[in-house]
Amino acid sequence: MARITASVYTSHVPAIGAALDLGKSHEPYWEKVFGGYEFSKQWLRDNTPDVIFLVYNDHATAFSLELIPTFAIGCAAEFQPADEGWGPRPVPVVKGHPELAAHIAQSVIQDDFDLTIVNKMPVDHGLTVPLSLMCGQVDAWPCPVIPFAVNVVQYPVPSGRRCYNLGRAIRKAVESYDQPLKVQIWGTGGMSHQLQGPRAGLINREWDNAFLDRLIADPAGLSQMPHIDYVREAGSEGIELVMWLIARGAMSDNPGDAAGPGTPRVAHRFYHVPASNTAVGHLILENT
Repeated sequence: MARITASVYTSHVPAIGAALDLGKSHEPYWEKVFGGYEFSKQWLRDNTPDVIFLVYNDHATAFSLELIPTFAIGCAAEFQPADEGWGPRPVPVVKGHPELAAHIAQSVIQDDFDLTIVNKMPVDHGLTVPLSLMCGQVDAWPCPVIPFAVNVVQYPVPSGRRCYNLGRAIRKAVESYDQPLKVQIWGTGGMSHQLQGPRAGLINREWDNAFLDRLIADPAGLSQMPHIDYVREAGSEGIELVMWLIARGAMSDNPGDAAGPGTPRVAHRFYHVPASNTAVGHLILENT
């Protein structure tokens, strides 16, 4: 049986990718941001999974207003880095895991979650920046990655409750796979930020850190938070944080789970502002 060993949560600010690609990671502005991931890079080398299931949102790259899937799972053998207007990032091609992706799709759809199956799509900074933060600049990513795109750009977007329960269905799907794979699930996006309007540049440190506290200790309660609270407290783009609830729901301590082993261990926690007018949050939880 496959199993989820850990979950990783991180912002996916596009400027972080640009800073890394342009050799600016040691400049004073960026040094503190990248310093928060030094532990994480070593942790990933010490705990390399067989597959990463990476939850992110597409930024009008693979999808547009012509086609807006709420949840889309990448089932292809590989995914090319997207050209987001200034050429593709100089990062490795993302190798997929079609067999596990197809199995998860089958199981989750049978659990009444409607997924869009995608057999070809480019992947943008929402997916490649988290990989760069956790892996550094490498010739190849350390394992296959299953992209899982969530619509948090165009309303209506899924509720936190829906995302949390989807995470539980994903864990069930993984655990029913008949190969002994170690799987990590990553939730990306956020934290507080707004890119437009009178509140552009909004940062809410207190709310962000309270969100991290609840994500660790009270994910079921956190999943009940309405959309308006995310938007009011964390800015219009703060709604991306509902994707973290998919990863958290996939951990094995959630209410109603048989013989759950207890609260996950916090392996690492990091928070920093600013990074291109955005709050950067990061968390690693391990199943105990």
